[in-house]
Amino acid sequence: MQENRHRIGWIGMGRMGYPMAERLAKAGHDVRVWNRTKSKAEPLAAKGAAIVDRPGDLADVDILFTMVSTGKDLEQVYFGAEGVVNGRDAPVPRIFVDCSSIGVETSEALRGRIEALGSAFLAAPVSGNGKCVKAGKLSQVVSGPEATFEVVRPYLEAISGNGVAYVGEGELARICKIAHNVLLGVYTQNLVEIVLLAEKAGVPRHAFMDFINNSVMGSIFSRYKSHALVNLDWTTTFTPALLRKDMDLGLQQGRELGVPMPVTAATREALQAHFGLAHLQADPQAYLERDFAALLETGALAAGMTLKPENRQVPTGLEVAE
Repeated sequence: MQENRHRIGWIGMGRMGYPMAERLAKAGHDVRVWNRTKSKAEPLAAKGAAIVDRPGDLADVDILFTMVSTGKDLEQVYFGAEGVVNGRDAPVPRIFVDCSSIGVETSEALRGRIEALGSAFLAAPVSGNGKCVKAGKLSQVVSGPEATFEVVRPYLEAISGNGVAYVGEGELARICKIAHNVLLGVYTQNLVEIVLLAEKAGVPRHAFMDFINNSVMGSIFSRYKSHALVNLDWTTTFTPALLRKDMDLGLQQGRELGVPMPVTAATREALQAHFGLAHLQADPQAYLERDFAALLETGALAAGMTLKPENRQVPTGLEVAE
């Protein structure tokens, strides 16, 4: 296997998986793709990727990337009836790289099964959304064998465009992802609170976010969420239920490791109000499936405020690649 000349397999064509695989294909790498709904993968053929009929068709790739919804999905595409691993006598990928957000225990169990086959496993969860991928501003955190990471690094850098952090062996990347999403929850809740505070005092949301984004407190996240907060656009990138799950995972890790997390605990309870007040919406279930930035509306209810879209063009920092 020559450097940067590996045969690459990719499983998962969701909001994140498609643009991630697309970046590899557009960079000229040898990419073969499978997705449960084949039609979602087929547009990549025009970008140079080959579309296969089942996960087992990727058994002979050098590096297999996965981006799926749950640990159960990952186990199925790896070891299911039509999975990549079809038996000890069949070829298997030499390196498995999972970019999904799954639990530590599930990841650890899958690592053991993969290593028993003589292959290596990297946990490589990501930070960002599909627009971040297209703009080359995705971030990844990786754990597993360091020598394996160095082999895969060029492909990870091609996918992210914004930096890849290697943090050590085992499942440390999963811990980092949980910690990241705890910070996401705390930051979002406080951002919602201060936006509402400023608006109730008379400051338009677009003006306040412009101030924040150009201050030392601005970030990639605050910039690309500004459009949602200003225009009440709750197009889903990450649901409140998934955020709540990760907050719970973070609190669990805190208990197990003996780390007090009072701010996280308070944020978790504030987040619960979003679920408790959903019944006030015309379609509670649809409301809970909107983007987690809709926490702004929950905060507005508690503050006795009625929000309206400001219908402003707001820079997100992602325009170059869009």
